[in-house]
Amino acid sequence: MHDWEHVWALVLAAGEGCRLAPFTTTQSGLTIPKQFCSLDRGPSLVQEALQRAAAVAGAERTCAIVALQHRQWWLEQLNGVPAKNIVVQPQNRGTANGVLLPLLMILERDPQARILIMPSDHYLRDEEPLVRALRYAAVPSERAGTEILLLGLEPEDPDSELGYIVPRRDVAQVHHAVARFVEKPDTPRAQVLLEEGALWNSFIIAADGPALLKLFERRCPEVVAAMCDALGSAEPAGADGALAALYETLANLDFSRSILQGQEEYLRVLPVPECGWSDLGTPQRVARALHALERRVAYSDAGKRMVLSLAAQHRRLRGGAKVGVPGAGIIRNRYPEPSG
Repeated sequence: MHDWEHVWALVLAAGEGCRLAPFTTTQSGLTIPKQFCSLDRGPSLVQEALQRAAAVAGAERTCAIVALQHRQWWLEQLNGVPAKNIVVQPQNRGTANGVLLPLLMILERDPQARILIMPSDHYLRDEEPLVRALRYAAVPSERAGTEILLLGLEPEDPDSELGYIVPRRDVAQVHHAVARFVEKPDTPRAQVLLEEGALWNSFIIAADGPALLKLFERRCPEVVAAMCDALGSAEPAGADGALAALYETLANLDFSRSILQGQEEYLRVLPVPECGWSDLGTPQRVARALHALERRVAYSDAGKRMVLSLAAQHRRLRGGAKVGVPGAGIIRNRYPEPSG
């Protein structure tokens, strides 16, 4: 069977996006998770992520995990995704549980699955370098048997709000062993990391499903067992009821800190050339992305239903002013970081 027939994509779309609340709260007070907003006009961020995923894995093997409480947004925006490919999480219990649940469901359908894990709320100025890297990472003949491959973005600046992957660089290899992770260093430390060849942690991963499951089993075997039991429940309420009950008891687990860190020996990192990537995690990074977007051709929204535009929110919050130079003091003063 051809390698591509086991390639799956998982788009993570269950987050709350609390740090971006100043941009994603409407004038009426409704806060919309950022993945269901557009950067400017056109498709939402999750719709763009699904298109990016389907370009590599195919639409029939592109899945998304969403949150039950976000139903009013994903029900419409994911209407082209097969119902069996939409995994609904009863509530948010951290990114580790958000990966484990759909991982188990995909492996039930395809025990040989090679899974591309992709966040739904990222911006790319240039899609092509990332798509090339995803295609390389997906196919066994290209990736030389690497079971778990992290995609690290070549940094454009020493951003202190991002996580970094420090590779053990081998000039003879396309991808490298992982030396360590560094989470949100201060700016001087981030500058040192750049000089050491560190990469931005994009949270984009290509992994053989069974190998990824082993990472979970080594760190939280009781959670894996409980989730398997819930999915296989024969109770009258079935898996949905069992999952809801389980999620009431689950602790919040962060995928990077709780699963990946400490298991670097099983990981490799693939450098991705600069492509204008941003996780749009703070108002300042949204402003920077919008500044870059000004130089692009505007998206034609004819005949399309609009979603909340972060660009429009930015203009409204700044009193209608044009997007300014990223990092300007006015942006920092007007958009303080929420304490949560």
